[in-house]
Amino acid sequence: MIDTLERLKKRLQEVETKIRETEARLPAHSMKPPIMHELFDLEDERDRLLEALGKEKKADPNAS
Repeated sequence: MIDTLERLKKRLQEVETKIRETEARLPAHSMKPPIMHELFDLEDERDRLLEALGKEKKADPNAS
């Protein structure tokens, strides 16, 4: 279970970094559909990871 938590946390950090990088690529005045699609996909993955982390922590309340 700890291994799972660590993998989820690591992936979450990777996804959050990618989100920041993608947001930085967004033009100020014209949204590019492919970049927006990528950003939405990354945000969806982040949400899934946060949900999975929450479930793992509930299963093991001693986990950090």
